[in-house]
Amino acid sequence: MNTLVIYFSFDGNTKFIAEKIAETLNADMIELNTSKKYPREGFGKYFWGGKSVIFGEKPELTNTDIDLSRYKTIIMGTPVWAGSYTPPIKSFISQYKIQGKRIALFASHGGGGAEKCFAKLKKALPGNEFIGEADYLEPKKNPEDSSAQAVRWAASLTV
Repeated sequence: MNTLVIYFSFDGNTKFIAEKIAETLNADMIELNTSKKYPREGFGKYFWGGKSVIFGEKPELTNTDIDLSRYKTIIMGTPVWAGSYTPPIKSFISQYKIQGKRIALFASHGGGGAEKCFAKLKKALPGNEFIGEADYLEPKKNPEDSSAQAVRWAASLTV
């Protein structure tokens, strides 16, 4: 295996896409988990998520050591929070020195911000080759179309 799909998912949308991509590419897959639990409903859900991004929080990951040396290509997925990637992805990037990899980015969102999110991720991951990006609008609300889009995108990547 030389391709890894690594992602954080809050409501299951990013996980849905990650599974389709990993399945299409026969790639390894890791879901980032944190010791911090975010509010799941109401105003608190959006307030705490946005606040975490704005203040640059890096929650502790509960994943054991991830051996990135095994992978030439990393496909990274995140929900879009406040026009950026999520704090668990920030933790991952700061914890692991990711250099010389081929990276594809994907994001799920409820109505925009993916372009800004991708630009911020690219800035946070210098010294890598970016091979693609794709965004998905509320994938679980339209699973057939989202699944087909994810499969097409994954198949188009030269991994």
